[in-house]
Amino acid sequence: MSCPPTASYDFDSPDADVVLLSSEPKSPAHFRVHRSILTIASPFFQDMFSLPQAPSTSTDESQKIPIIPVSETREVLEPLLRFVYPVPDPIITSLDDLNQVLAAAIKYEFEAVVSTLRTFLLSPTFLQASPVKVYSIACQHDLVEEAKIASRYTLSTDLLDLEGVAVEELKRMAAYDYHKLLVLHKKRSEAALEFIRKVDSCEDGAVKCMQCNGSVFTANGPPKWWIEWEKKAKEEIQARPTTDVVFGMDFLYAAARKSGCARCPGSVLESWKILADLKEAIDSLPSTI
Repeated sequence: MSCPPTASYDFDSPDADVVLLSSEPKSPAHFRVHRSILTIASPFFQDMFSLPQAPSTSTDESQKIPIIPVSETREVLEPLLRFVYPVPDPIITSLDDLNQVLAAAIKYEFEAVVSTLRTFLLSPTFLQASPVKVYSIACQHDLVEEAKIASRYTLSTDLLDLEGVAVEELKRMAAYDYHKLLVLHKKRSEAALEFIRKVDSCEDGAVKCMQCNGSVFTANGPPKWWIEWEKKAKEEIQARPTTDVVFGMDFLYAAARKSGCARCPGSVLESWKILADLKEAIDSLPSTI
């Protein structure tokens, strides 16, 4: 779970006036906390503590503090309270952990904690490594802006060929939310392929190679490297509708080498303006749900 900060706080203060009891059936954790802090941080607890409290009949002073059982485990409750209290924030390195703490923060209306965790959710580490999972978590909690941002990062993922964690995440994602991703990918790939087709269909042939287009019979046709690049680019963009791969030099020169034409590598360089404009056009397409 979340790693505690170096400066530890054990939630065992003697001046605490309420106890939150975690949900473990055996040896639940007792978090001795302060109503004043919870009330300031949470409208949920503010309303709870505004209700009349039954007086304690115990003569033992240690038993006079109200105990409130909660449904969260120790592993969720501790980092949640560390975010609430004026102590160093816990370190969260797992999206699963973040999701559980975020769910609890939303449930108990810890608005400042929710805001912090929304920022954590969009950290580059999470977005780049697990964009589908970030999108799923955002959708689960109706975080519209976060879902939009995460949807852009999913463009580098083939939604029809997910593996491992991403596949498991589909179990938690509503069909409606997954459908929105599929529509985004499909529309963007179709529009991108149309831009490529327009370059290919120019009357005079926008892309030229001195050798491939050196005769009267081939003057207006596309050079061999472009034919190879277009074929591979279509496959890549249909799977991942982004320009990250297809305009990379490795991808372009792989097409030039496969063409078998000695002049095609030079044609790739000479076509930089056409390629740059094409990339810009594709990048300008809608990229979020």
